[in-house]
Amino acid sequence: MPIFRLKTNLADFIRDTPEGKEANAILRACVHCGFCTATCPTYQLLGDELDGPRGRIYLMKELFEGGQVSAKTQLHLDRCLTCRACETTCPSGVRYGRLVDIGRNVVEQRVGRSFGRRLWRSALKTVIPNPALFNPLLHLGQLARPVLPGALARKIPRRGVRTPWPAARHTRRMLVLNGCVQPGIAPSINPALARILDRIGISLVAAREAGCCGAVAYHLNAQQEGLEYMRRNVDAWWPYVEQGVEAIVMTASGCGVTVKEYGELLKHDPRYSAKAEKISHLTKDASEILFAEREALEALCQRTTQTTNSESRVRRVAFHSPCTLQHGQQIRGAVEALLGAAGFQLTAVPDAHLCCGSAGTYSILQPSLSRRLLENKVSALESGSPEVIATANIGCLAHIQSGTRLPVRHWIELLKSSFS
Repeated sequence: MPIFRLKTNLADFIRDTPEGKEANAILRACVHCGFCTATCPTYQLLGDELDGPRGRIYLMKELFEGGQVSAKTQLHLDRCLTCRACETTCPSGVRYGRLVDIGRNVVEQRVGRSFGRRLWRSALKTVIPNPALFNPLLHLGQLARPVLPGALARKIPRRGVRTPWPAARHTRRMLVLNGCVQPGIAPSINPALARILDRIGISLVAAREAGCCGAVAYHLNAQQEGLEYMRRNVDAWWPYVEQGVEAIVMTASGCGVTVKEYGELLKHDPRYSAKAEKISHLTKDASEILFAEREALEALCQRTTQTTNSESRVRRVAFHSPCTLQHGQQIRGAVEALLGAAGFQLTAVPDAHLCCGSAGTYSILQPSLSRRLLENKVSALESGSPEVIATANIGCLAHIQSGTRLPVRHWIELLKSSFS
């Protein structure tokens, strides 16, 4: 059977640019098969070809070839969750996530947005990556939570409890990214990982100068601003890299998929390309680290029913694998294996490949679609009658918690509860 790949003839404005050359290669890999539509969340909801990967690829091809571009083009690209489920499905290896980043940036420049929408997006990329702004606003929302309407109150995470961090005392050392919103929403996640690693002879440390991974600004089409966040993190981590740190560990899979792509995103920066490539090579999701150390973990694990910790008696867990973990990083089964070895019973989750609707700022900018995806995801997660829902990304955690009465925890915290 012959393979029909997209033919392209890019316009002068982009043809010879690094982005144009990259987009051209990605477009030409597409064979129009349409397998991607079967796993696209927005196509399943809306049934519109232009709200699926194949249709959006045609829109971007027209854009790059100098065709007409309008607010309608922008709308269809905005509706994309960048969940990258289509990449998992695609038999041709089309790097759709990278293509849509390039396409959105070009549309942003050529179409623009109303003043109100620009202001709203500017506020998001200013507040969310900045704990000095985000945390006080979060705290105000938490104080007001008891008097807010139910639907609004559920969107504000309850105040997390800070837990102690073990002293760095081991020869083996790893870095962890604190990130931007996670320390405010769920400050116990990284300390839980630090305590697990401490028990198996690894010290976990954080570079004070490192902050937001850059994903928020980058995916809001403030790409140069996003790259600056990335450069700042490279600078903050580099002294530790030179000292021989083993890995840079990510407890938020959304940050992990971004940092793993620093090498690609900064490859045209002569000052940072080599360092960024090294940073990406060292970056691991927490599940990769702990799965590699599972023999040491098994020696620590005890049946949760034998402990006095009430949380450790939770047996039935529904695990939501974030898109950034299973599609972006292509990590599947590691968390489930670790929880299973710790004595938790994993319940079945139908359509586990589908997005929960969080997707960074998507739940704020596309609330209607996000809400429908959340309702479907909560229904799937609750269908196996779990006692708790676990996930691997702070955005998913907060978003899913807004749609269910079950507790939603990071899987690392559950794993920690199984150790004496």
